[in-house]
Amino acid sequence: MPNPNPTQPAIGQLIRALRHELNLTQEQFAHQLGVTFPTVNRWENGHANPSPMALRLIEGKIKELGVKGQSLASAVSLSRTVDQYFQG
Repeated sequence: MPNPNPTQPAIGQLIRALRHELNLTQEQFAHQLGVTFPTVNRWENGHANPSPMALRLIEGKIKELGVKGQSLASAVSLSRTVDQYFQG
């Protein structure tokens, strides 16, 4: 699935989609990940990237969703995006 908003990186698109799937506000999602609301907002808008630790927590949330989470991740190429962070 192509990125419908080319200015928003795939990871930001994934985070927003995951948060919506979990029916959480940015504040609620931030609390669950142990970060601040502005941090989640910056991730979703492509102004910052999650740390490797945050990516692992996000991956855990995706896994909790099972097949739905796998579909969500596939839709925005999560594996390629996560690999970019861990290869650096």
